[in-house]
Amino acid sequence: MLASRLPGLLPPLSNREALQVASLYSVAGKGMRNTLWERPFRNPHHTASAVAMVGGGSSPRPGEISLAHCGILFLDELAEFKRSVLEVLREPLESGEIMISRVAAQTSYPAKFQLIAAMNPCPCGYLGSQRCICTPEQITRYRGKVSGPLLDRIDLQVQVSGIENQQLLEQRQQPQGESNAMIQQPVSAAQQRQQQRQGKANAELSSQELKALCPLDPQQQTLMDQAINRFALSTRGFYRVLKVARTIADLAGAEIPNSAMCREALSYRAAINSAVK
Repeated sequence: MLASRLPGLLPPLSNREALQVASLYSVAGKGMRNTLWERPFRNPHHTASAVAMVGGGSSPRPGEISLAHCGILFLDELAEFKRSVLEVLREPLESGEIMISRVAAQTSYPAKFQLIAAMNPCPCGYLGSQRCICTPEQITRYRGKVSGPLLDRIDLQVQVSGIENQQLLEQRQQPQGESNAMIQQPVSAAQQRQQQRQGKANAELSSQELKALCPLDPQQQTLMDQAINRFALSTRGFYRVLKVARTIADLAGAEIPNSAMCREALSYRAAINSAVK
């Protein structure tokens, strides 16, 4: 439910992006989309094959990752996907495109998407409660279905806790949350800041650009040095933390990320590293 709400929180497609998405759907034989300026949301089943994910066929057509271009690719029950299917995501997550090679032709399709995934903490889904029946070996085997290199490319990981009994039994009407339009405003403002400052999204920044746009003061350098050692951050992981911190600063309207923003960005990476273990 949370993942399906994300397209409504993002700004609509620009004319250029809408044209790219419409072209991909046309090549894939999907016809015209009903909502041209709404960001795509693709939700393939965990039984999907690698060809369905990346595209292919005798006449190469775009797969799910290209149909999610400029939008969301949501993988529910992540650990239930075949590992070979998940591994094909690694290249497009880095490059933003996918190359399909066949005897007759070699075709490249754009694939700049946001990957959203959901999975249970253990096979039975009750990890941390008395109802959990999983052994440590079963939990390790279950989490091992998702490789470390793929997890290293996931910037944020949020563990969703269960709802307390009192909340379920509460008869009073719960207070209304923020509307999509209210949440979309700071998101759009942050994206505009990024375009005005560097002409592209933070996710596309190079390491050299990050050093200029996300400078670390002595306190932040000490913090990151400790985090690299404690969480065994890879070079990719280190720069992804800086990108997240830069984005948190943009959402807050700050000129540069402060130490609190760096710690918040690290908290998501720490969760990922604990999941790998």
